[in-house]
Amino acid sequence: MNQDKPRIDPRILRTRQLLKDALIDLLHEMEIEKITVNRIAERATINRVTFYLHYRDIPDMLEKMADDMIEDIQNALNRKPFQPGLEEEKAFFVMVSLLEHIAEHAKFYKVVLGSKRTPIFTERLLRMLSQTVTQIVENERNSFISEAGIQKDIAIWYGSAALIGTIVAWVRNDMPYTPQFLAQQFSLLNHLV
Repeated sequence: MNQDKPRIDPRILRTRQLLKDALIDLLHEMEIEKITVNRIAERATINRVTFYLHYRDIPDMLEKMADDMIEDIQNALNRKPFQPGLEEEKAFFVMVSLLEHIAEHAKFYKVVLGSKRTPIFTERLLRMLSQTVTQIVENERNSFISEAGIQKDIAIWYGSAALIGTIVAWVRNDMPYTPQFLAQQFSLLNHLV
């Protein structure tokens, strides 16, 4: 057990999950602007006061859910240890792990990434992907990027935008490919470009 992080009461976790599930269900049905704290609380079968014990308002809830999403993704990526080796192989396995995590939580990601209703999630994921692409670009020595005279920041922008665009399109199209196949296709495209 991680000593840095205090243990959270399971009742708090259960209540937050009920609230999160209620919000996701409501986002499936209506625009974010029409969702109220009362609707969320009612759907979660809790009272309104309980909502305010956990969140200041709906934007605060979205902010914390986005933080949790990034933490969950990081945990999913860190679950599988990588063998030391080619950075390219590591990038492939990171992509597979990311896509597997998204597929496992498809209902959540279809709502938060598959629609334009909650841009905070896409923005957070883009920021995280940019950091990942930055690490990959920084670790590549004498790569095509430097040989071709491509500026690192442009390579990072391009790689991050391609990743987020691919993931969002995959989610919006009901994930027609397996995570492994999509990661492989993405890898092949990176070799062409």
